[in-house]
Amino acid sequence: MKTISQAIKDYLDTVKLARSENTLLAYQTALDNLVITLTDNKFDIENDPVARINEEIISWFAHDLKSYAATTEQLYITAVKGFLEYLVAEEIADVNLSKVKLLIRQRTRKPGKRLPQFPANSISKILEVMENKVIVSNDDKNEYLRALRDKAFLITLGDTGLRVHEACNLKRGDIDWNEGKALIIGKGNRQAIVRFSRRSQKALKDYIQARGELDGQSRKPLGSLPLFARHDKGAGSKIKSITPTTGRNIVKEYVREILGDEAVGTITPHSFRHYFVTRVLTTTGNLKLAQNLARHQNITVTQRYAHLSDDELDKGYWEVFEK
Repeated sequence: MKTISQAIKDYLDTVKLARSENTLLAYQTALDNLVITLTDNKFDIENDPVARINEEIISWFAHDLKSYAATTEQLYITAVKGFLEYLVAEEIADVNLSKVKLLIRQRTRKPGKRLPQFPANSISKILEVMENKVIVSNDDKNEYLRALRDKAFLITLGDTGLRVHEACNLKRGDIDWNEGKALIIGKGNRQAIVRFSRRSQKALKDYIQARGELDGQSRKPLGSLPLFARHDKGAGSKIKSITPTTGRNIVKEYVREILGDEAVGTITPHSFRHYFVTRVLTTTGNLKLAQNLARHQNITVTQRYAHLSDDELDKGYWEVFEK
């Protein structure tokens, strides 16, 4: 009669043949935890026959996983469910798989949405470099205007929380320079107020001022012209708005220039929005303020950002107990 220990080993051998090395390691950890659960419930895994196992072990195991993150719980439960299915397929234990599925639904948590992942320190570095970047006029007028535009665009993304398409759709007349605000049509076709920092206003004014002659030649009301315009041969003498694709390319270009090739792909325009929301939260601790500034309809979306990194926890601990 096969023991529980031998059955676990045989099951992991089948996993090794069909899954990646990382998956195998995760499943091994899951089964190690199952062994602890079984031992706590008076099983002798080295000597007890595997036929002693039934669907109830899922309830015990789920209970023991409550201190783990929901995603880890789901991974470990999946591994043990696979083990029970293996026992049934090999006809070495009588397990009611329908009841296993029911118990999993009843006893386990659903993993929540993943926290937004973005390299905040890298974005801070990009914004700092762009803020201090001195752009000198040269013979290539388009190159000069692109440099001013890109500086204003990146700082605006980081300091306003605008989505990339919202930034691309801005018109010059949308901004109230006295108030440092803009009325936009945001997600869901909803009107919203967006606030601009002093550094973003300065970068925008420098850009628009340099564009003065070009905008004047358009013979259109200045307020109707795009805030962020194209400056390439394809646009010609027309003042055309940049597209979200151009916005993504701007981010990609400066990520490569400032952080290096290895950082390309780790930061997108939306990363700047994540940075904005997190910065508001970590500075003020005010969830409602962050929700309103980010224009989230549901505060649960904002709550995804209300977490502390391990570094912040370490810093807080040492400040409390060492200082």
